[in-house]
Amino acid sequence: MKVRTILNNKKKLLITVDGNTTVFAALKLMGEYNIGALLIIEDEKLLGIFSERDYARKIALKGKNSQESLIRDIMTTNLFTVSLNDSLETCMELMRDKHIRHLPVVENDQAIGMISIGDVVNTIIEAQKATINHLETYIRNS
Repeated sequence: MKVRTILNNKKKLLITVDGNTTVFAALKLMGEYNIGALLIIEDEKLLGIFSERDYARKIALKGKNSQESLIRDIMTTNLFTVSLNDSLETCMELMRDKHIRHLPVVENDQAIGMISIGDVVNTIIEAQKATINHLETYIRNS
């Protein structure tokens, strides 16, 4: 299975902010959409990602004010991305090896989506369930 499978089944929009957004505003947006990370995009260019982990490590633990801090100052800029045709196994390996939970999906130098470790795991589990059901049906009918 490919990343395309996940994005085709996702109902959520791609939620983004620019680097001048306050951390507080970004957290509020993440809460509204029940998401764990945002892509930072300016002039249609992917600049970084901001996650709950960034907030915990770079704001909360350092005693900084989230209403005064800007996303550009704490976002993660060393990005790992995937494309629509990357396999879910590739995504899992990347997430495991790099200790990340979210991967921006990029096509033609444009961010078109984001997948999470939960998206990958749930998609694989559903595919395995379908395979098991198919095999059980095949065995019963043989």
